[in-house]
Amino acid sequence: MEAVHLQRTYLDLTTPHVADACIRLGIPVRCAPVNTRPVWAGTHLVGRVNPVKHYGSVDVFLEAIDRAEQGDVLVVDNGGRLDEACIGDLITLETRLAGLSGIVIWGLHRDTSELRSIRLPLFSLGAFSTGPQRLDPVDSCALLSAKIGQHIVTAEDFVLGDDDGVLFIPLDQAGPVAEMATSIRDTERYQAARMKLGTTFRKQVHFDEYLVAQKSDKNLTFRQHLRSIRGAIEE
Repeated sequence: MEAVHLQRTYLDLTTPHVADACIRLGIPVRCAPVNTRPVWAGTHLVGRVNPVKHYGSVDVFLEAIDRAEQGDVLVVDNGGRLDEACIGDLITLETRLAGLSGIVIWGLHRDTSELRSIRLPLFSLGAFSTGPQRLDPVDSCALLSAKIGQHIVTAEDFVLGDDDGVLFIPLDQAGPVAEMATSIRDTERYQAARMKLGTTFRKQVHFDEYLVAQKSDKNLTFRQHLRSIRGAIEE
């Protein structure tokens, strides 16, 4: 799926919608660590992964940006380090000028005030004032993959991020995942609209019928009941 199509398709989908869709489709849910947060609230990020591993110098970022396509997301593996910030305002500006959609860091950022002004979506483990004071050898995999928490991601993945976190999904599953996520989103919006008009969620999902059926079949779960009536809320 091309960058523009990907961004349009996922523009109104949240990470909870997409996570539920992945579960429905049997696709592993790969989340960045729970403390991976956006620099400002209301951020929405989607794009193909452009992976890069940090070794102490910014030149590897410049090389990754140079080989990226417009709409990609720079996904930075800094080993989850909390003793240095590896991305600041200049690399963020360079990323934006190259037409990338944003940055996700398994590590820390700095220049927070400037980043908020640049307004390129950026997710990290937090802010730290000091940059790298090391220079490690660069290996041949520096631009091929990135580790984010327990997950390895490549250019065969795309990333979706918002206030609820960051997800990585196989690029070749972007269409089916979006279709399922859209169905889940629309169902939940319809349920919420009915609740605001006074129809309880219990009534919408026939909860009384579930309780009766559950007495007859102790193996029946609420999740199975919801799926039988095409009701979303739990996966």
